[in-house]
Amino acid sequence: MNKKETILVKALELLTEKGVHNTPMSAIAKAAGTGMGTIYNYFPNKEALINDIYVSIKEQEKSVFLDFDSDAAIKPQFENYFTSIIEFFIANPTYFKFMEQLQASPIITNESRDLGQQSVVPVFQLIEKGKKDQIIKNIEIDELLMFTGGAILSYLRWYFNNLEAGKASLTNQINMVWDALKE
Repeated sequence: MNKKETILVKALELLTEKGVHNTPMSAIAKAAGTGMGTIYNYFPNKEALINDIYVSIKEQEKSVFLDFDSDAAIKPQFENYFTSIIEFFIANPTYFKFMEQLQASPIITNESRDLGQQSVVPVFQLIEKGKKDQIIKNIEIDELLMFTGGAILSYLRWYFNNLEAGKASLTNQINMVWDALKE
């Protein structure tokens, strides 16, 4: 791991543990085993560091779609997406905690949000196709994505706070969300 990657990893750990506003750059430098000057060589300020982490996580989210079969029926594609994104964040709980803190934060720039939107392009296309084929309700895509994203966030919040979360509950969530979206 190079110095920049070490800084990003340690920053992510501290930001999720202590909170964005309670984590000074000096604490990140200390945790990364580097000086303040080195951090500022890579990031002009804490906001740039946070945006870099955000974009990095969103880039990694794209891996969820690597086995996305766009020729499959809409429902199995949706189930695959929902399951895959949940599994991604369960496998990366620090990512979830970080994104949860910053989902509505003005710290994340419009440019970073635009880059982050690229991670959901396959879902956007899936919903668009489902609407066109009259399988998914004819509601604005942004609203459908907001609804689906809200269900994912709620499930993950519940999962991380519930020691008895199981596969049946995920299946139930997928079915309820699908029932709400389908025409």
